[in-house]
Amino acid sequence: MKAMTKSELAGCAGVTVKTLMNWCRPFREDLAALGMNPRAKKLPPHIVTFFIEKFCIDV
Repeated sequence: MKAMTKSELAGCAGVTVKTLMNWCRPFREDLAALGMNPRAKKLPPHIVTFFIEKFCIDV
């Protein structure tokens, strides 16, 4: 998996960035443990993988 911006990932999911971030609310602690910075524009590969697996996003 490669690093992606939030807007690229949201586009793959067919939603807005705001909606994607709303989906993340229940997983804040998990994402923080993985080292996700909520203000980051670009997501590292391991965070992208987390999103893809949790939300069944087809990349």
